[in-house]
Order: sequence, then C-alpha cells, then structure tokens
Amino acid sequence: MTAPGSPHTGALELPTVDGERIELPHVLDYEADPAQLPRSSARRTALLFFFLGAGLVVATLVAAALGQMQIPIVEVIGALCRRAGIACGADASHVNTDAALWEVRFPRIALAILVGAALAAAGAIMQGVFGNPLADPGVVGVSSGAAIGASLMIVTGLAAGSSFAIPIGAFVTGVITALVVYSISRSRGRTEVITLILVGVAINAFAGAALALMTFSATTNQREQIVFWQMGSLAGALWESVFTVLPLLLVGLVLAFLIAGRLDLLSLGDDAARHLGLNIERLRITSILIVAVLTAAAVAFAGIIGFVGLVVPHVIRMIMGPGHRVLVPASALGGALLLVVADTFARTALPYAELPLGMITALVGGPFFFYLIKSSGKSRNGGWA
Repeated sequence: MTAPGSPHTGALELPTVDGERIELPHVLDYEADPAQLPRSSARRTALLFFFLGAGLVVATLVAAALGQMQIPIVEVIGALCRRAGIACGADASHVNTDAALWEVRFPRIALAILVGAALAAAGAIMQGVFGNPLADPGVVGVSSGAAIGASLMIVTGLAAGSSFAIPIGAFVTGVITALVVYSISRSRGRTEVITLILVGVAINAFAGAALALMTFSATTNQREQIVFWQMGSLAGALWESVFTVLPLLLVGLVLAFLIAGRLDLLSLGDDAARHLGLNIERLRITSILIVAVLTAAAVAFAGIIGFVGLVVPHVIRMIMGPGHRVLVPASALGGALLLVVADTFARTALPYAELPLGMITALVGGPFFFYLIKSSGKSRNGGWA
C-alpha cells in the first residue's frame, strides 16, 4: 500500500494493495437532480389562457342573458356593440333591455370578475409565500378583520347614512388586521412562517368572538345585515362600487404579477433564495400587503366569499405546475370565471329569490377540495413541486 507521505504528482491517487487499486465507497450514492425553477410548457400555457379567457367571455354573456327578464345573447352582444359604436348583434326587443343590462347586470358581472380575480390571485400569492397549497387569504385574518369593520359600521348605525360606509370600514380594518398580524409575527428582523400562521389563527379566533358579541348586541335588523354580509353577495352592485374598488384591485393585481417570478425562488428554500440575492423578508412584507389590499377590497363590497382563493390556485397548479409567472395570472382568470358562474347560479337557481354567494362557493368548493386532496395523494405533492 502506498505510504501516506509519498509525494503527490498533482492528481489524487487511489490506495493500492499488492498493485491493485481499491475502490473507495461513495458517500452520496444517489443521483440528485439539480435544483431548478419551475417552468411551464408554452403550448400548454397558451391553451390554458385561451380556454380560461374564452370561458370567461361565454360566462359573461350567459350571465347577462339570464335573470327574471330573459334576454337573448344576440341582444346582449348588440347592447355591447351599440355602446362601442359597432354595428353587430341584434336590437333590443324590449324597452327595458338596455336598462336591465347596463344598470343591473353588467355592474354585477364586472364586480364578480374583479372580486374573483382578486381573491384567486391573493390565494396564489399566499400559497407561494407559505409554501403550502392549503394557505388562503383567510390565514392572516384579513377576511375576519374586514368582517369586524363591516359589523362595526352596521352596529354603530353609520351604515345607514352612506352606502359606502360598510365597504370603507371593511377595507380599513382588513388592512389594519394584516399589518397587526405581521408586526406581531416579526421578531429580530425576521418573520417565521409558522409564527405568522399561529398569530393568524389567534386573530381569527378573536375576530370570531368580537363578531359574536356585536351580533348579540345588535338589533334584529342589524343582526340580519351582519349575517347576510358575512354570507357574501353581489346584490345591489352599482357602477359606483365597481369604479371605487377598481383602482385598488388593479394596483394589487399588477403588483401580484410583478412579484410572481420572485415567488418561484422561495420554492428553492430560504437559504438558496438568499444566495441568489433575494431579500426574503422584503418579499414577504410586500406579498402580505398585496394580499391584504386585494382581499380587503374584494370582501368590502362582496362580503366573505370562501374557497375561491384556495381551490382555484390549487387546480391551476395541478394543471400547469407551480411556476408563479403562469400561476398568478391564470388563477386571476380562473377566479373571475368561477365567481361569474357562481353568482349567476346564486341569482337564477330559485325564482324571485337569491342565494348567498359565499354559501354556494363553500358548498361547491368544500367537497371539490376534498376530492382534490384525495386525488393529489396519487401524484407528487399534489402538483406542488
């Protein structure tokens, strides 16, 4: 066997016994795949956006056509074309067709598109930040905080003086709740995800108790308002509501799209992301603020609508993978499509009655999510990575 002190020739020499080399054992005896950022097929991405966009257009036309006064789709197209100054579609067969479309149905559909897109995009961001497909905007208590603000406006009587009192109260307290949760979770210049989740759970529990107290102390009429708002509804949507929430949601959605690429780096792990130059703490602060603005603005006019931010990103992720450059905008389109369809069912399922929108999304989203969890167990992490 070669002596330990023998001179080196520049290359590592293997030990020998009787002139035969000895094979050294492998310390890591497996083939490891190098870490890569998630990517999606360009063809599959194009097909996904095509079908989501086409589905949203069809759902919008059908939603505008259905209601107590049935309007043919060609007349809906004609109303849109006349407003755009284009000759297409068919003329209105009823004197109230344009009024029903432009004063009642189109504002409601527009608000459904905005709210659905905001909730689904916020859910995609939350799942990326927490690294968990079960995360949704309700984790940090934004929805519960917004419910407290809306209930305060109702109990104090301020809601009776202005139609915007409830949305303003819901938005302000929703954003404040998110900031409080984050400030409590922050320690020594860092924020641990598990601490953020635990603080969110505590805030949700406190908000539930506060809502129960206000409901108990409210009058019968106020109690009905609180309960109905928490069920979620787009009834009474006006263009003023759409134009009020539009800037907030557009800014939030644009910022969500801009940070989508950086969320992919979090999938590599905190250490790897830091080595690549990512400021993780700043990204988490920005993400939570974006989620707070999107969620608070959405629930301010629509009430609490669950499972949109949970199911839609999960479905898109199972189809396309975890790449956030595709996941965030596709989730926004999917959320808009889902809420337009759900709201159409809510107002047309029963004659002369309207079902709460939040109840429908929970009844459909809950069992469907159970199915997704069951089916995703057969694949690797349910498409998460």
